[in-house]
Amino acid sequence: MDKRKGMLGYFIITSAIIWGLAIVTCALKLKGSGAFAEISYILSLAAIIHFILIWGPLAALLRKERDDENGNTKK
Repeated sequence: MDKRKGMLGYFIITSAIIWGLAIVTCALKLKGSGAFAEISYILSLAAIIHFILIWGPLAALLRKERDDENGNTKK
């Protein structure tokens, strides 16, 4: 189980780095252009959707696993 949690940590860090690099790169490329506001809106929306669809259910799953390990089952 510890190996799985370690891999999850790497996944979280990698995901954050990828999103950070994508946002910074787009911001640098669009600096001074008229499209910055439109692209930043799209990137922000994508990040929010990513958070809701990926990390929300993942957090719920991890919370359930933690409760199962501690013997706190909710029915």
